[in-house]
Amino acid sequence: MAPSEAHTTAEVQAVHKDERYDMRFPSYLGFWKRSVPGLDEAPRFDMYDEPHLKRRKQILADHPEIEDMYGYDTNTVWITVATVAAQVGLAYLFGRVLTEWHWTMVFVAYAIGGSFSTQIGIIFHEFTHNLCAATSLQNRWVGNLGNIPLLVPLAQSFRRYHLEHHTYQGVYGYDPDLPLEWEIRLIGNDPIKKFFWLVIYGVMYIGRGLAQQKQLTRWELYNWAWTIVCDVALYYVCGLRGMLYLLLSVFLGFGLHPGAAHFIQEHYTFRDGQETYSYYGSGNYFWLNIGYHNEHHDFPLVPWTKLPEVKRVAAEYYDHLAFHTSWCAVLYMFITSSVLAPQSRV
Repeated sequence: MAPSEAHTTAEVQAVHKDERYDMRFPSYLGFWKRSVPGLDEAPRFDMYDEPHLKRRKQILADHPEIEDMYGYDTNTVWITVATVAAQVGLAYLFGRVLTEWHWTMVFVAYAIGGSFSTQIGIIFHEFTHNLCAATSLQNRWVGNLGNIPLLVPLAQSFRRYHLEHHTYQGVYGYDPDLPLEWEIRLIGNDPIKKFFWLVIYGVMYIGRGLAQQKQLTRWELYNWAWTIVCDVALYYVCGLRGMLYLLLSVFLGFGLHPGAAHFIQEHYTFRDGQETYSYYGSGNYFWLNIGYHNEHHDFPLVPWTKLPEVKRVAAEYYDHLAFHTSWCAVLYMFITSSVLAPQSRV
């Protein structure tokens, strides 16, 4: 299924009468109309390149001081240690102590464990861009540390595929963040199917990487070995029930959970011409400013603690963009709206 075109080649060439000049300047919002279920069959196609590289160049021309924000923040390491310790502690509590508290365990796995699991996913996001420590090696081990309570070797694969998402944003067949063709066909615009698609979204996210059938890298193999060792240790410490708590936390956290709503918020098209969206709500306090997604794509070398400052300094580049203020509203809109579906991408 090929994405439907927003412009013919002749139209794009007409816009590019002078190839040295991009008509999207200075905001780099596109000219395309978002893909509408029922009217379109696939994500919208745009012949322009992704906007963030050119936005970065333009913003830095006006605000070169943003480069001073590049670097890393070691506070993320301590947040990682605290999150892993808390989640393993809860696994021990339900695995060895509160062994009859079945529904309580399920509730805690969603409300607390799911929040911790999604926070670890955001820590993966930080280490991927080397924003946690001074060296790439140190950052990779921050990722491995965070991987402990997830039970599945995700850290190094996330790093690989997330960097490809930045490199090939919106490029069909290369950006692993884009839904697969069969997802779009199967889910369509049915609210019930969209609901359950969000419930298993974490599984689908992993499946998109596997669908590319790439050979595991050296660090992915290290991640597998590390995870097996850690899983055996967790089994002896927390028991099978404790492992079940951790699995529930991962499944529920990366599904229909406010902490996972950023997967929909970030690049599903809520407005014509805009392919990346930020979230400016209270969830950023716990989930490490993951909502500042336009700012992150514009400046992936800025750690999470300084992304609000990027927005403040370059306000003229962000204040006019559409944004979200509620992750719960994002999930509700996606499920119930007749103009939002898995095909709502560009």
